[in-house]
Order: sequence, then structure tokens, then C-alpha cells
Amino acid sequence: MLTFLGFAMIATFLVLIMMKKMSPIAALVLIPALFCVFAGKGAHLGDYVIEGVGKLAPTAAMLMFAIVYFGVMIDVGLFDPIVRGILRFCKADPMRVVVGTAVLAAIVSLDGDGSTTFMITVSAMYPLYKRLGLSLVVMTGVAATANGVMNTLPWGGPTARAATALKLDAADIFVPMIPALAVGLLFVFVLAYVLGVKERRRVGMLVLPGQAEPETAEAALVPAAPRSTEAEAEAEAEAEAEANADAAGSSSATAATGSDPVPQAGAASAPGDGFQGLDPHRATLRPRLYWFNAGLTVALLTAMIMELLPIPVLFLLGAALALTVNFPHMPDQKARLAAHADNVLNVAGMVFAAAVFTGVLTGTGMVKHMADWLVGAIPEGMGPHMALVTGLLSLPLTYFMSNDGFYFGVLPVLAEAGAAHGVSSLEIARASLVGQALHMSSPLVPAVYVLVGMAKVEFGDHTRFTVKWAALTSLVVLAAGMLFGII
Repeated sequence: MLTFLGFAMIATFLVLIMMKKMSPIAALVLIPALFCVFAGKGAHLGDYVIEGVGKLAPTAAMLMFAIVYFGVMIDVGLFDPIVRGILRFCKADPMRVVVGTAVLAAIVSLDGDGSTTFMITVSAMYPLYKRLGLSLVVMTGVAATANGVMNTLPWGGPTARAATALKLDAADIFVPMIPALAVGLLFVFVLAYVLGVKERRRVGMLVLPGQAEPETAEAALVPAAPRSTEAEAEAEAEAEAEANADAAGSSSATAATGSDPVPQAGAASAPGDGFQGLDPHRATLRPRLYWFNAGLTVALLTAMIMELLPIPVLFLLGAALALTVNFPHMPDQKARLAAHADNVLNVAGMVFAAAVFTGVLTGTGMVKHMADWLVGAIPEGMGPHMALVTGLLSLPLTYFMSNDGFYFGVLPVLAEAGAAHGVSSLEIARASLVGQALHMSSPLVPAVYVLVGMAKVEFGDHTRFTVKWAALTSLVVLAAGMLFGII
């Protein structure tokens, strides 16, 4: 009964948010509350929610102060050189923009924190996507998938959890997986190229007059040539069916013959369109403090990787120090906090709403029954292939469960089943990592709400577009691992 209710609750949640019948926050709260009553444990709902909130409170605190910290760093211009480099590479070519998104997300993911990756990637690429009229859901999908592959770094979380749960060395798990993960990351770049080509066909090729510098070019994009062939029109329809057409709708000019929307230069300065963040002359820039801010960021990330203090404490201290040094006057500090208040409130609210979902799943025992049912459904003849089974199960299980629930609850059971058939725990642990590309778009991952919130993308649109590509990426990693004899 609990197994059925658990799957039904998750399915109901996903269907409602993808059909946009409920907002994610409302769905995360009301659906589990209703199913808790169906399970006959409504009297314990309060206990489940409080327990869930208690477990996720440090994550909410970390995200709140991380948003403030990196928001301030973006304000003062720390990442402007990265943005200029990406823009110089992109040259207003939609294909290069999408590939640049994947490259930037992969590079920034080296810090091991998904929320940081998404804040920097969206802040750098969002203005360009809006300016060119590209689909924002392509940006969120590519960024999430690239980050998911990189999330397997030993300091990223899953590898450490697998090592702890099975009492193994993290290096023994991760290092042999590098070739398979490299193939997965290469696949993400190829995917970005394909999606970028589709976006180029949909919006048309754009050129920069006189090959101007990126800052100047941003204000002077013009169409090279409208598309008029039937084949290209079909490509546009396909792209629009796969991607969120919201970004394309923001373009303000469409030729009467059916040519693609072309972003206008004047749109760049419209209030509230999100372009001000890359203004090279914004008042919040602190060029004289650039190396201080860079050093502070490196020190913060180093302390995070070395686990000198809990991550929420590190970001709290970092945000306070960054605000004090860069904006010593109280009104300026209040202005910076107010500027990032929307993101803070949206993300923190989503995390605490997710606490209701996870609290009910765990407290009622649904998640345990679901895992036991899935493990028990494995045919006896698949015993010698438990590494493959673990890799395949990691896709749905890490999507519908937290990493803690999967690695500490399910993985030991899978490892025991594998050991009974001569499959080593190391193979099981490596196979358990392949689902991370999909996991990073799970509704139970707080960082994904940073991504969709800052990109102004509906979570349902992001899910509908990303899941298929992320799942395919995970399968590519699994296939590469088996081909190389790693798994």
C-alpha cells in the first residue's frame, strides 16, 4: 500500500507541475499532505514536516547566504572577465552560445556546489539568451546536465556518500570512473552543439557589425539573413515543440513572410529585462577590490572543499565580509540585500516546501517500501549483473529520492545483493554515480530552484525538456563505463 501511495504521490506531483496546474511550492506542500492522510498517518503530519524542515534548514541557510555572496560578487564585477570571454567566444552565434553555456557550467562545477554553478552560469548567459531570443529552457537544461556529470567529483557529494556507505576510498571509486565521465561530458558538449544548431535555425544567424567588442556588440546585434526554406521552418517547429518558446516570444520583430523573430537593440535597456547585470558601467562595480574579492572567493571555496567549517557557516561569514568590505555604507548594503531578496525568498521557500515532500516520503515509510519493492523486483538471473542493475536503478531512484536516501538506504542493499553473486562493492559504487546527470534536475534538489528561478523558467517546462536529455547522458556514462570495463 505504501509503495503504491509513494509512486502515486510522485507521479501526481510531476504531472501537476508539468501541466502547470499547480505551482511547485503549492504542489510540494499540498500533495504530500493529502497522501499522508490517505496513508492513515495524517495525525503525524506535523512531526514529519518538522523533521523534514530540520534536515533541510542547513541547506536553506547555505543557499540563502550563497545567493547573497555570489550576487554581491556578480554586482562588483568579479565574473565580468569570464562573461567577456564567453561572449567573445560566442560572437552572437546561437550554437556557440549554447556550447558556451555547457563549457561555463562544467568549469564552474569544479567547486562542487550546484547552486554556485547555476548562479554564475545564469548571470553570465541570461542576458545573451534574452538578447538573441534563444530558448531559456535550453540554457537551464544544458547547464543542469553538465553540472550533473561534474557533480560526481569527490567533493561534490555523491562519491563521498557512496564511499561512506560502503566503507570504501573515494579515490578508488572516482579515479577509474574518469574516462566514462569524460565521455558523458563530451556527450553533453555534443548535445549542446545539436541544440545550438537547432536554435540557430530557429532564430536565424546573427552577426556583429564591424566585429565590435562584446560589450558594444551586445547593443548592436542584427540579423544576417531571415530563414525562408520549408526545411528550416520544420526545424523551427521541432525546436519550439522541444523547448520553451517563452524566450522567442520576447523578441519584438517578426517579418510578415514568417521569418524568425529578431531581437531589437532597444530592448537591451528596458527596465526589468535582466540586462543590467552585465552593464560594464554599473555603479556597483569595485575594480580596486577585484583581487580582494577573487582571493576571498578562492579562500571560501578552498575552505568548503577542505571542510574547515560547515558550508552554511562559510557562506554566512563570506556574505557578511563581502558586503562589509565592498559596501561599507549601510544604505548600500541594504540596497544589495534588497536586490537579491527575490531570489533568496523564492529559493528558501522552495526548500522548505520540499521539506514537506521529503518529510512525508521518509516519515511514512513510503521511500523505504518503494526501494525495497524495486530491489525485490530484480530477477534472480540478474545477480551477476548487479553493477548494470545499480546503474539503471540510479536514474529513477536518485531522481525521486535524495542522495542521502539512495546512498545510505538503497546502495548498501544493492551492494549486498551484488556481493552474493561475486560483484565487488567498488563496481556497485561506481555504477551508482551514473544517475547524477538526471539527479540534478530532480524536484528534490534545492539548487535546481536557483537555476529555474534566476532564469525565469517554469519548473515544469525545465523538467519536460531536460529529463530526456539528462537520462540519455546518464545512459551514455553507464555504457562507457561498461565498455571500458570500469563497471
